[in-house]
Order: sequence, then structure tokens, then C-alpha cells
Amino acid sequence: TALMLVIATVPGLAQVSTWEIDSGHSGAHFSVRHLMIATVRGEFRKVTGTIQMDERDISKSSVEAVIDATTIDTREERRDNHLRSANFFDVAKFPTITFKSKSVTRLGEGKFKVAGDLTMHGVTKEVLLDVEGLNAQVNDPRRGPKMGASATTQIKRSDFGLTWNRVVETGGVAVSDEVGIIIDLELVKKAPAAPTTSGGSSK
Repeated sequence: TALMLVIATVPGLAQVSTWEIDSGHSGAHFSVRHLMIATVRGEFRKVTGTIQMDERDISKSSVEAVIDATTIDTREERRDNHLRSANFFDVAKFPTITFKSKSVTRLGEGKFKVAGDLTMHGVTKEVLLDVEGLNAQVNDPRRGPKMGASATTQIKRSDFGLTWNRVVETGGVAVSDEVGIIIDLELVKKAPAAPTTSGGSSK
């Protein structure tokens, strides 16, 4: 599965562009405290998706994201297998993590707040993303116009039923409840669909 961004339907006169996530240059990253003394970082390696953007009124845009939970990678195979197990993400039952926006607010040039529902491990909670980017285009000779964006947020994994832990000798826990999330996106503009024509004559 994939990471997807989708923009809501807007009036016909609005200027809407469609952008697809370049999965080879995008990623969803996370960080969590281990034993309360160090930070462990990892990522979900498979990120894809689409954005349709109302370029006249960004607040009319909406976002939907899908992350492939099976691609989790913390650079340690044994730990990754544990994270995929029923103790954590239970990817056999819940293979994707999704985000669907409720509102988009422009804060300034290239800065946005995006509120929406995050569904993970079968549980849906509202979260708020801080987004930067989407304000400069470059032309990729092979794929056409591109833009970049980065979204950050912080969640409590226990809110999503990810409660596994163990107490260590010092009285703390092995893994903190708070998780930092960064999603880095490279977006490629999709060519508009060719207009369709119907045969026959009108009277």
C-alpha cells in the first residue's frame, strides 16, 4: 500500500492541480526514546500518493495519507520483526497507517497547519500536522514540475493501542509513549487528463 494525499472537490472555476508523491524520494520517519536515555529513529520506506491542490484557496484542499506499515525499518532486523508483530503494529491485521484531513490553514509563506484523522492499529484519533514547503517548483527533465514538503507531529502511541512495554531495573520503561513523526515528500505534478469528446450531432 501507499502514502496518499487527496484534495477535496472544488468549484469548477477554481485552479486545481494534481500532484503525486515520488516514492523514491519520500519517506515517513519517527523517533522514540529508549530506556529514557537515548533516541531510536526509524522509518517506513514505502510512501506513495497523490495531491490535488486548490491553488487559489489552499483552505479548500484536503489531504489523505497512507503509509505501508510493513516497511518499517530501524536498521535492526530483530527489532523490526518485533515492531511488525502483534505486540506493536500487528501488520498482518493492520498493514497500513492512514491520515485524512479535516482542515488546511495557511500560516504564512510555505507554512500550514493540517488537522485530520490518523488511523493506526485500527484506532482513529485527530492529530495536527505542521507543514512546510509547497512554495517552490523546479523542473525535473525526466518527470516534469516538482515540489517538496515536510510535515511534523507528535503522538502518544498508547492512544492507538500500542501499549507494549516493560519496566527496567531503574524503575523506568523500555520505550517512551511519545513518538515524534516527520514525513518528507517530493511531489511530481500530474498532467491534466485529456478532454473527452462524444460523437454524434446535436440539434
